[in-house]
Amino acid sequence: MIQYDHEGHAPSFLPDGKKWKLVWNDEFDGNKLDETKWSFRRHLLQLKHHALAGEEALEIKDSCAHLKLVEKDGEFYTCQLQTGENYMDRPGTEFYEVNGAENPPQFHWPIAKFSEPKFKHRYGYYECRCKPQKNPGWWCAFWMQSPIIGCCPDPAVAGVEVDIMECFYPDKKTWSANNHWGGYGPDHQHEGTGELPLPDSEDGFHTFGLLWTPEKYVYYMDGKEVAQLSKAVSQIEEFLLISTEAMGYRASFHHAPQLKKEYAGDAFIVDHIRVFDEVE
Repeated sequence: MIQYDHEGHAPSFLPDGKKWKLVWNDEFDGNKLDETKWSFRRHLLQLKHHALAGEEALEIKDSCAHLKLVEKDGEFYTCQLQTGENYMDRPGTEFYEVNGAENPPQFHWPIAKFSEPKFKHRYGYYECRCKPQKNPGWWCAFWMQSPIIGCCPDPAVAGVEVDIMECFYPDKKTWSANNHWGGYGPDHQHEGTGELPLPDSEDGFHTFGLLWTPEKYVYYMDGKEVAQLSKAVSQIEEFLLISTEAMGYRASFHHAPQLKKEYAGDAFIVDHIRVFDEVE
């Protein structure tokens, strides 16, 4: 791997045999979220408790984004950040005018108003240096999504959900990479790595990377290739997400039985996100 040094921050590790140019990044310097790069992802159940849907579960400090687990009155809340939007995963305001946020449909949304993404990209190398959460019962992810995923059967046209890193079981010290396409209904399809080992590191941080080409996805951890997936490859621009989620929240409205009150304050800590293009 080629080491790319970013002044004052941890280096990147880029695939050999190519020349690379940094085209987008966030080092999370300062003490607040850069809203020219990110917005909070609002889905149905987060809208039920809008005040805790993101801002109170996020802290920017020590040049890192801390996506925290928040507990209030026995319910748990987490944070999701994105650089664009999936129009089919965000209901229009007319839904709430009729139904109210207390009665959301399960995995069926009207298409919301189109919006201009803050960043979307196609192909290249995508990297996240991060420290997964410590406790079980919730998970973290660094991923990409298409604004129109599931709009047609062809993943090249509709896009693919590309989960570059998901850590479901920090207590088991594992992580995985997963791809989803065909939408999230009866035509959903999936290809994944299965659980991969997450070894200890000196400071708890690891660097996860994805090489996206027209033919395949190649996954890396700490500068070493760990997997390749190629059943479905998006050929359209996609946006970035970093997110946390309580297990079981979709069905139980934040009452996640796996979580314990003492886990509150645990965090998924993201040091940097960087995107590189191959250049001649």
